[in-house]
Amino acid sequence: MTTRIVIMGVSGCGKSSVGRALADRLAIPYRDGDDLHPAANVEKMRRGIPLTDADRWPWLDCVAHVLAKAAPVIIGCSALKRAYRDRIRAGAGGPVRFVHLAGSRDLIAARMATRKDHYMPLSLLDNQFAALEPPGPEEAITVRIDQPLDAITHDILAHLPGLAP
Repeated sequence: MTTRIVIMGVSGCGKSSVGRALADRLAIPYRDGDDLHPAANVEKMRRGIPLTDADRWPWLDCVAHVLAKAAPVIIGCSALKRAYRDRIRAGAGGPVRFVHLAGSRDLIAARMATRKDHYMPLSLLDNQFAALEPPGPEEAITVRIDQPLDAITHDILAHLPGLAP
């Protein structure tokens, strides 16, 4: 089976850090979904304007396209709503495993406050949590982010049998 993993969650939860660490452990590429956003989406977020579903559909299609064409691959993508995850699965060309990085608003806000050179402002965090439809166990594995990066990666690999190097 070709590996297609989406590391999902609200902005600031650690998708990029966890995705890169997992990719290193599995020796497969990592793509940051932030890099796949159209310039108009980035500019909206930079100005503190939440994206609409209409803004997100082309971006989600791009994420699915990368999963279909570049697998094995890990992508960091918020995938906040079930409809978004369904759209990614539909276009991915094969099975997709979702890993939800979950943490408290306070922890994530503290992390966002220390980020440098990222277009997503802290002012949009509440919108992210409001949009989040946490996946159930049938849809994704959920890993708590209130632990060291190595422990997070270990938890993910423990829940994804057959992937550990």
